[in-house]
Amino acid sequence: MRWSYLPPLMVYLAAGIQGLTGIVGTFFIKDYLGLSAEFLAALGFWVGIPWALKMPIGHLVDVIWRYKSWLIVLGAALIATSLIIMATLIGARDMLTQWAPANTWFVWSALLAPVGYVLQDAVADAMTVEAVPLVRSNGQPFDENELKSMHTTMQTLGRVAIIGGTVLVALLNLLIFSGTENLPETERVALYERVYWLALCIPLISISGVLLHLFMQHRQPSTALAQSPAAAAPNLWILGGSAAFAGFTVMMGLSEWRYAQEMIFLGSLGIIGFLMARLMRELSPSAKATLLGTAVMIFLFRATPSAGPGVSWWMIDELKFDPPFFSQLSLIGSVLTLAGMFMFRRFMAERPMWQVIVFLTVAGTLLSLPILGMAMGLHHWTASVTGGVVDARFIALIDTALESPLGQISMIPMLAWIANSAPQHLKATYFAVMASFTNLALSASSLGTKYLNQGFVIERAAKDPQTLQIVTQANYSDLVPLLTWAMALGLLLPLAGILLARALGWRST
Repeated sequence: MRWSYLPPLMVYLAAGIQGLTGIVGTFFIKDYLGLSAEFLAALGFWVGIPWALKMPIGHLVDVIWRYKSWLIVLGAALIATSLIIMATLIGARDMLTQWAPANTWFVWSALLAPVGYVLQDAVADAMTVEAVPLVRSNGQPFDENELKSMHTTMQTLGRVAIIGGTVLVALLNLLIFSGTENLPETERVALYERVYWLALCIPLISISGVLLHLFMQHRQPSTALAQSPAAAAPNLWILGGSAAFAGFTVMMGLSEWRYAQEMIFLGSLGIIGFLMARLMRELSPSAKATLLGTAVMIFLFRATPSAGPGVSWWMIDELKFDPPFFSQLSLIGSVLTLAGMFMFRRFMAERPMWQVIVFLTVAGTLLSLPILGMAMGLHHWTASVTGGVVDARFIALIDTALESPLGQISMIPMLAWIANSAPQHLKATYFAVMASFTNLALSASSLGTKYLNQGFVIERAAKDPQTLQIVTQANYSDLVPLLTWAMALGLLLPLAGILLARALGWRST
């Protein structure tokens, strides 16, 4: 650990803390906003678009390298604006609704935050380059092995900072919601508002990282200048094409065309596919086959749809899960995710990609069975035969404990694949393009989730924000088929990707 590592780690930590409002957001959206599960799934598609465009954002960071800190400030301003909108929407709803409906404000809040986080993430990635010093304090350069070791340490600490942020959030949520099970409704809403104001610490932490970075450069200007790469020449194809695509995305988003999301997804896939095709010219035929096979497997693995927000609504309405219990689940999940990075590291290194995907797919399917079982009443039977010990909360705790490490495991081979597939002189470009490709799979997942929620409609109990009376009754009759289809697609799509790649003669890493 070096002091120079701290600035980017603070930005990564802020990204990890972004889940601080996750629990209150779930409860507030369910109870006080008239949004369907289908609409929220569709909104998830738009939220993912900025991450699919990380490539031009990363290139912009290279072009304006000298002023990259201002992108952190811009990102912090967008995140803060998003949080202030939500806090005001909870505490002073009437003031905002004079200008626009509450649901419109929520959509703006949901869209501003990911743009801010993408900007900060792209800059933090670049700051890790500067964080590793090229020379010692006495002016002697580090040798190649020492530099490699420091870069490895920097990247490992970056992942630990992000996941450590989620652990910190889980602990804070446990503290915030402890003993709030029986709070009156008005006090509970006031608590939700306070959590959003507390979350303003997120942009403050990232800005503090920038200030610390500038202070270190001022203290050791010669060393900082020696390790700071020169600004890249702007690539007009990347910037111009990305600007045109961004304009097209906004235009389609503002239109009322039914298939706007599908068109944007296909456009994104076409652009990234074109860039991948150009980059593959640098590879041998064998390397091309490996890259294509791995890309197909990873894309279909990450593109599997989920059941959507209706599952959380059902847990709140039917299973009576409250914020304190969701905080416990979050803490267990975060701690075990951190442990999973180290527990399965050797497994990831020694197995080919297709075996890793098969393991994660089968394990994920098996671990989705308890939730499906509870939707069919399993928890009632287990509670009756165990004297109330193995109830819904017990099953949820065990399932979370077993499933949590899988989320982080799925990221490790993808990052290793991106790093190992690229030729040496195109490492940065390959990483940006492939990262955009794998992020685009999440947009496909959101589309699939929207389609599932169109076919199987979930209605949650909603309250009037003024009278706090229930205005919409819950209806979870479609929950079992929704979960069944989500589980089946989660099993079949990744396996289909493996079979397709092998049928076409492609391989995987």
